[in-house]
Parts: sequence; C-alpha cells; structure tokens
Amino acid sequence: MAVEISQAAREAGRAEGLVAAQEKAIALFAEMEARGLVAPGVGEREVSDRIRDLANELFGTTKHWHKRIIRSGPNTLAPYKDNPPDRIIGADDIAFADFGPIFEEYEADFGRTYVFGEDAEKHRLAQDLPRIFDAGRAFFAAHPDITGAQLYAEVDRLATEAGWAIGIWHAGHLVGEFPHETNDGAKSESYITPENHNPLRRTDRTGAVCHWILELHLVDRERGFGGFYEQLLDLG
Repeated sequence: MAVEISQAAREAGRAEGLVAAQEKAIALFAEMEARGLVAPGVGEREVSDRIRDLANELFGTTKHWHKRIIRSGPNTLAPYKDNPPDRIIGADDIAFADFGPIFEEYEADFGRTYVFGEDAEKHRLAQDLPRIFDAGRAFFAAHPDITGAQLYAEVDRLATEAGWAIGIWHAGHLVGEFPHETNDGAKSESYITPENHNPLRRTDRTGAVCHWILELHLVDRERGFGGFYEQLLDLG
C-alpha cells in the first residue's frame, strides 16, 4: 500500500510540475507580448534572443530543451527540423514563437501566433488555431481510449474543414521532466501521428503516466504562410 501511495505522490508531483512550468511559460509569453518583443522590423534571431533574455530576467537563468524558434512570413511554412535563414519580420507578416523552457527541471512547450497588418486570411488562421486546439482537446477528453492516430485524424479533419493543412508529420508529442523523455527519434508511440495506434492514456516503459503536448502547425501553402499553437493536452 505504501508503494502505491508513493507512486501516486510521484505522479501528482509530476503533473503539478508540468502545469507549473506551463504557467510560467504563459507568464513569459504575456510579458513578451506586453513588451512588444515580436514586432515588424526586427530579425527573428534577435527576437529569439530577446525572449531568452526576458526568461532569464523573470525566472533566473533558464535552459531550453529544444531550439528556440521565431519564424515569420514564408519561414512559417518550415517544419521544426528545418533551419531557414534569419528574416526581418515584415509590416504585413504572420509570425510565431515556439519555445521549450525548463522550469525547476520540468519542461514546458508553448507556442503562439501573431499577425501584423490587415491580411484577413492570416488573422483568420490566428483565430482558428486556438479554436481548433480547444476542439481537439475536447475530443481527447470525450474519448477515454483515444489513440494517437484517432486524435491526429480529428485534428486533420478540423483543420481541413477550416481550409488549412497540417504542416508537419505529427500533431503533438510526449512531454516530461528534463532531460527530455527521449521521443525515440520518430517512433510513432511518442507522437500524435497516423501511425500511433496506442492509447494516449497509458504509462510509459518506466511505469510513469504519459503526458502530452497538442501541437498545431497549420499552413496555407498556396498563400505561403502558416501558424502555430501548442500547450499541454491532458493537464492544466
């Protein structure tokens, strides 16, 4: 019985740590927006460095478990693994930030999209991203035995219905303590993909409960832009 209580306490602590890390990421992005750090006329690399420095100012020196990403204009079409050349954010651009700060040894993975100018389609994408995220999360909540493939299919349906396409090969991934729970390269069971037929609500090979990020990278390849939105799927 003591072992069960200890395991339950560990799981509660993990969940609390992940939620607390995300709350700090939310605070970081709110302050970043208040200071106007993502703005036309500034280079993507410079914006990334400014946000890194802000995180250090707010929370002390922070590590990041994945590369810091600021992308704008046509660079918003590029998948995570690509490294497009640095670009100055334009007056009529769409841009997104994708950061993975580590707070007290727990990973956050957080992304948001920003639109400058009056392009109606870019504004529509920025509005659709949180709506589709919420719909995907509600679908996850309503289906206790949902698999990665089933959630991916629902996100794909929602995106297609809104006139967008998924821009990367997955719609989310495992998240945990740092150092990051290795996603086994591209093994399907670590990602929300059409190939992952395992239930998302399960334990990993160590017996710990799996926690997930829902990651939306939606694009309009014809018009040449995309947007991004991500945060915890099953917690918070």
